[in-house]
Amino acid sequence: MRIIAVFLLWCLLLVVCWPLALLAAVLAPLAWLVALPFRLLGVCVQATFALIKALLFLPARVLGARGPF
Repeated sequence: MRIIAVFLLWCLLLVVCWPLALLAAVLAPLAWLVALPFRLLGVCVQATFALIKALLFLPARVLGARGPF
C-alpha cells in the first residue's frame, strides 16, 4: 500500500513539476546506495547487543528461570 501511495505522489509531482520528479527518480537509488552501509551497520550493532543480552541472561536460563524474555 505504501508503494502505491509513493507512486501516486510521484505521478502528482510529475504533473506539477516534471524536472523535480525526474531528479527524484534519479536520486532515489543513489540515496538508497548511500544509506545501505548504515543499515548494515545497524543490523550488526543490533546483533551484537542481542548476543550480549543472551550471554548475560544465560545463567538465569540455565537455572530454570522463566521470565518475559
